[in-house]
Amino acid sequence: MMRRKSLIIKDFFIEVLSLIREDNEKIFKVTLENAPKNGIGKDVFAILVDESSDVSKKQQMAIVLRYVDRLGIVKERFIGIVHVLDTSSLNLKAVIDTIFSNNNLSMAQVRGQGYDGASNMSGAFNGLKSLILNENSFAHYMHCFAHQLQLVVVAVAKKHDDVDEFFEQLALVVTVICGSCKRKDMIREINSMLHGFLVKASSRKDQNILEAASLVKGTKKALVVFRKDGLPQIWKKVCAFCEKHSIGILDMTKYYVTPRKRRTNKTNQHHFEVVIFNTILDMQIQEFGDRFSEVGKTLMDNMVALSPCDSFSSFDKAKLLKRSEIYKNDFDDSERAQLNGQLDIYYHSLLHDERLST
Repeated sequence: MMRRKSLIIKDFFIEVLSLIREDNEKIFKVTLENAPKNGIGKDVFAILVDESSDVSKKQQMAIVLRYVDRLGIVKERFIGIVHVLDTSSLNLKAVIDTIFSNNNLSMAQVRGQGYDGASNMSGAFNGLKSLILNENSFAHYMHCFAHQLQLVVVAVAKKHDDVDEFFEQLALVVTVICGSCKRKDMIREINSMLHGFLVKASSRKDQNILEAASLVKGTKKALVVFRKDGLPQIWKKVCAFCEKHSIGILDMTKYYVTPRKRRTNKTNQHHFEVVIFNTILDMQIQEFGDRFSEVGKTLMDNMVALSPCDSFSSFDKAKLLKRSEIYKNDFDDSERAQLNGQLDIYYHSLLHDERLST
């Protein structure tokens, strides 16, 4: 039934397109039998995949290719959206293989892959990333800074049962306390500010690769430092808040009692410091390492060398040559030697280009 519906939609689309192209010469020259076919040829490209649900809540996978054409212009081309019954990584890989085959593309041409780490199929995407890397070791995964930093610093905490329960209870408290629309709006505004603070710098539209690279390094360092001496600062603020509002302060030397009133053999100090605080920070630091791989960070650092900001102050030929070594199949020794001279010409040609002066 689904296949029949797809064929009906396809036939309808072709009929409409046939009518439109009869009255438009430009459209006529590039559609149906006159379509330019695969414009990528044997060149390399990156694959971008995202998931969405249709009105019936069925999972769909959208696939986009990103490449540089023969004129040096970066282009993105949507090549398909596919309904997937099984969202396992193996099935997603099979779907991509089919689409590639139908468009005369090869997995060997892939030089990058990107997925939305916050999507419902993020687990399957992690598996898909590995499957593609197993087939093509040069199909390096590059992350979306905004989503990845958000997941590392915020969303990963939800994997911890105690923290997840805390936020559930907090949501109930807020619902009870916020009786007026004005207070609800205020809570939403504060929550939005807190939620956006961790990713604000990386999600700005004018964010350049140099700032993003610095932000990633700074965030990891901040997590490590906070893991070391952050708890005393938090406890000091908690005590001050409790004193201000006449709330009893927890005795950290007593044994911890669970929400179900079960007494444990660990102190409150141990529970909140080791079981919660240290564990969550360790999870976040580990997640940070998993999502920002060493290869990805190296690629990012090398890309910084192409930034035209401040009259190419970050230009570094050595880093760019290092980048060519990451894609060994695309550059032989002769081409790498030529690249050395070409980068000198590139730098001096664009250094005083007025278009790049701002």
